[in-house]
Amino acid sequence: MAATTTTTTTTTSSSSAMPSSKDQTRMRIERMEADRRDRRLRTKELRANRAEEERRNISLGNPGDVDFVGLVARWREEHAGSARSHEDVGDVDDGAMMISTSTSTSTTRGDKICVCVRKRRLSPKEVLRMEHDAVTCLHPTATVHSARLRVDGISKYCDHNTFVFDHAFDEFSSTEDVYRHAARPLVRYVCAGGAAGGDGSGNGNGVPRGTVFAYGQTGSGKTYTMGGIQRMVAEDIFSILAGNGNGNGNGNNRLDGNSVKIGFSSEDTAVSVAIFEIYGGRIQDLLNNRNRLKVLEDGKGEVVVSGLEEFAVSSPREFLSLIERGQNNRTTHATEANDVSSRSHAICQILFRDKSNAGWRLRGKLSLVDLAGSERGNDTKSHDRQRRTESSEINTSLLALKECIRAIDGGSGHVPYRQSKLTLILKDCFVSKLARTAMIATLSPGSNSTDHTLNTLRYADRIKEKKVCNSFAQSDRSPTRSLTQSTKKSSVREQPATIACPPAIPDDRDECDDEYDELEEIMNGQDDHAPDGPEQQYSEIDRTVKRLFEEEENLLNSHMKSIHENAELLTEEGALLQSVQGDDYDIDVYASRLGEILDRKTALIRDLQVRLGSFRDLLRKEEELSGFM
Repeated sequence: MAATTTTTTTTTSSSSAMPSSKDQTRMRIERMEADRRDRRLRTKELRANRAEEERRNISLGNPGDVDFVGLVARWREEHAGSARSHEDVGDVDDGAMMISTSTSTSTTRGDKICVCVRKRRLSPKEVLRMEHDAVTCLHPTATVHSARLRVDGISKYCDHNTFVFDHAFDEFSSTEDVYRHAARPLVRYVCAGGAAGGDGSGNGNGVPRGTVFAYGQTGSGKTYTMGGIQRMVAEDIFSILAGNGNGNGNGNNRLDGNSVKIGFSSEDTAVSVAIFEIYGGRIQDLLNNRNRLKVLEDGKGEVVVSGLEEFAVSSPREFLSLIERGQNNRTTHATEANDVSSRSHAICQILFRDKSNAGWRLRGKLSLVDLAGSERGNDTKSHDRQRRTESSEINTSLLALKECIRAIDGGSGHVPYRQSKLTLILKDCFVSKLARTAMIATLSPGSNSTDHTLNTLRYADRIKEKKVCNSFAQSDRSPTRSLTQSTKKSSVREQPATIACPPAIPDDRDECDDEYDELEEIMNGQDDHAPDGPEQQYSEIDRTVKRLFEEEENLLNSHMKSIHENAELLTEEGALLQSVQGDDYDIDVYASRLGEILDRKTALIRDLQVRLGSFRDLLRKEEELSGFM
């Protein structure tokens, strides 16, 4: 009985040591509350740190999503040592990135094409829109950091698309830096008489021609860059001609092996300037009351802008005065991307003529081209017909320009310069053996402009067709392609650590895996795959707009012709009436001639009505096609 009692006591003591089910529930609740307090404290601390980092980014002029800003900042820290001096030539090998620049030569080393990119700072509008800086230029590369979300809609990462060029200028580079490496070699080349292949005298050895043009989306800094280059060109040209040593003055008096003077000087060379624009397929003289001009091609294949007026200049001040006058007359309109967008291609031609020649023979020519801002099809949806046709004409001419430049650098026997009036006017810069070209692609750094910036870089990249080899970390979404020197596309992907945070930008497509022509995307607003070559098919809307401009020109010419002929017929009618006022007249002759005049008037009206009907049909077709964009 005692043993039983002991056992019972032991059992009771053991059960009293274990917490009851209510106690266990209470302890679990307390632990949950403690964990909740800890999470709230951590969340509060993270929010405070995030707010502080956001304020710090805003104070530094780089607002936007803190997580994406951090991803870009870490990428820049990892690759900060990859930047090279603009004077360096050779292979860049920087661990995570290996880029071959063995073919990256500038115009001073005999290459016909020099491709540069320039990034501007974030604009006040972009800062107000809370956009972050999504572009990095580390010479000779330009990288676009595209913000992306994973399929869970929470984890953030960046696609880093890298391109290599002859020169890449960041936001801290001055216009003088751009001019020194991109445009100044062309100025010296032309003023030296094209020392690589001619004496510049026009005696059969050829005339040196240089072309500098700026390309980029509207608002990316093209006109700003070209304005600074124009000022420096004005100063440099007259320094070279004066031989004061500021612009390779020794070359002005250099003699070749046959004791023939090479290069231009103020004593034997006159400088003149002409400025005109191409707007909507029409050519207008910006220095002569915006007079309409015509492009003609003679039997020798020389292209002449008929009616273009040249103005002689003898100092930088006179030169810059004409530049300012032409800029004030240029066509600009407000677009969705820019309040004051250049809607025309402005061309400033600087001509060097031989004073000693009775006909002032051309010795050299330098063209400074400020291209109109490119727009994608999606950006023109809310435009009226005028803005839509402008955008289509602009993009069509930009595509033609790209094909011409690629044909030059690739040594192609056929240069498709007749695809647009822009390339037809610049024909001599394409077909001349002494032609040299520099392209400056301007980049908008805002995160909302990454698609535009990628299009600009692809445009420039395919002009030069650089080869890039790199070994960035692979993406865990899909295997990274092996990019060798034979790979045409110079983009790379880096997969950083992901960050769990609220959604920001949907990942609707992967540009890095799409082999499409960037100009087709600009013009169509789609990601259609299209062949890339001189015979590339334009979209239906662009073909329609091209016909629209042609029919408009034909209609205007027919209308003007009808007015002139009607005026002549009216004069003849007056004389005919006067002839039957006297006593001696032949009524049969009067009736016969009056019938001929009326028949001719009817034919003129009928012809004008036919052209007007055709033009209206194209207007309706353009309206219908624009509705499907």
